[in-house]
Amino acid sequence: MQLTRFSDLALRAMMLLAAAGPDRRSTTGSIAKQVNASEHHVAKAITRLVGLDCVRAVRGRSGGLFLTDTGRSMQVGQLIRRLEGDREVVDCTGGQPCPLLAACRLRRALADAHEAFYSELDRYTIEDLAASPFLQLTIATAPQP
Repeated sequence: MQLTRFSDLALRAMMLLAAAGPDRRSTTGSIAKQVNASEHHVAKAITRLVGLDCVRAVRGRSGGLFLTDTGRSMQVGQLIRRLEGDREVVDCTGGQPCPLLAACRLRRALADAHEAFYSELDRYTIEDLAASPFLQLTIATAPQP
């Protein structure tokens, strides 16, 4: 399974916000620079994270982006489910349904693998991922907005 670029950027943004801590102000622009992505794409991911109550956005001169308690403790698998939607790995019933559908075991095997993927990610929270000493060093040396 491969994550979309959107989910990848959302996860990176959440990790950076978690590593920065609750008192350090972050902006969409600073996150975009740190993850080597366009500010526009990061802004779309941040907007979605705000909608999921994972990130709090404060406007104004002393504003910025801050990780909420919900975002800090969210399981990674749960976040990806919300960002990607919990759809099947392969669409067997789409525009041209698979003729093997009635007797196919592959669909069940893929569904089991899909669930195992999410279950493994659910063992980690965003805070767990941000606990890396290297990530915290990266945050500490990043220029302030």
